[in-house]
Amino acid sequence: MTPEPTDDEISAHDTIRSVGPLSDTADAEKTRAQGVMFAQRLEKLAKHLRKYPTKQQITCYRIYEKDISEIPLIVDRYDDHLHITEYATSYARTPDQHHRWLQTMVQAASGSLDIDLAKTFLKTRNRQSGKTQHEQVADQHHEFFVSEGGLKFIVNLSDYIDTGLFLDHRITRSMFREAAREKSCLNLFSYTGAFSIYAVAGGASSMVTVDWSNTYLNWAKRNFEINGYDTGAFDFVRDSAVDFVLNHPRTPTYDLAIVDPPTFSNSKRTESLWDIQRDAVPLLQHLSLLMNPGGVVFFSNNFRQFKWDRTALPYAHVHEISNQTVPPNYRNRKIHRCWRLVV
Repeated sequence: MTPEPTDDEISAHDTIRSVGPLSDTADAEKTRAQGVMFAQRLEKLAKHLRKYPTKQQITCYRIYEKDISEIPLIVDRYDDHLHITEYATSYARTPDQHHRWLQTMVQAASGSLDIDLAKTFLKTRNRQSGKTQHEQVADQHHEFFVSEGGLKFIVNLSDYIDTGLFLDHRITRSMFREAAREKSCLNLFSYTGAFSIYAVAGGASSMVTVDWSNTYLNWAKRNFEINGYDTGAFDFVRDSAVDFVLNHPRTPTYDLAIVDPPTFSNSKRTESLWDIQRDAVPLLQHLSLLMNPGGVVFFSNNFRQFKWDRTALPYAHVHEISNQTVPPNYRNRKIHRCWRLVV
């Protein structure tokens, strides 16, 4: 587990919130102090995780996750790059003060972790509401590939809120690979196809990858290609997950499936709104009709308030495996929830 901040670290930054913006002098001093504290915390965490690349061959992982309340950032390492995500804060700053604060935090992260500033990327994540979670924010095309589980994946740290590889599902992907041998596999809401790559690497007999976005289906195909897999040997379907399942012949076809949907999503093709709380159970009900006897569905989502009636699911076994799938370096143990459903 990632260590919690010590009492000294907490007290060092436990300052009183101001009613309005601080003066530039006071804010500059507070920002400087927070930059030092942030750097020290990152150095400590990096030391704790130093064996990841050498012992576990993991070069993409979370380092910092809003450990310090006044520094509500997330820092992920992608090989020799940093991806920093800013979350909304209630501390009062003028726009200029906030810009200076962000610059200081980015420099602290880059310097303390010995990462070139040119390879350090900052994003701001707003609360998701009715839009696809993979929103494009730039057009810089800063792409490179990283390694995970002996496989290669293209990531883009500059152009989208998400990078192309969800680091919190590293263990889930390994489970999927282990279960895929000689299995017919389905990946719904596939995004860039990471689960599909893992399944093929695990010896899947067939692989169907479904996403409504051509951008991400093409990205998935490129991921197949850089791993040496012939995209012509597998199926890539541009469709919404719901429409794909509803329009599929009612014949048991698949042995293994992964369903990892967003909380909300608008499809520009169908004008339909996906809502995880409303739509997950009906989708899983219909999906059960396409699964072979004994088939397994991995279902995951990151909506903290998600609730469902398990008795409405036509599966013989439904087990939550979140404690196994969330990586140990995640401070937020509720980053996602994951279930294993058996027909």
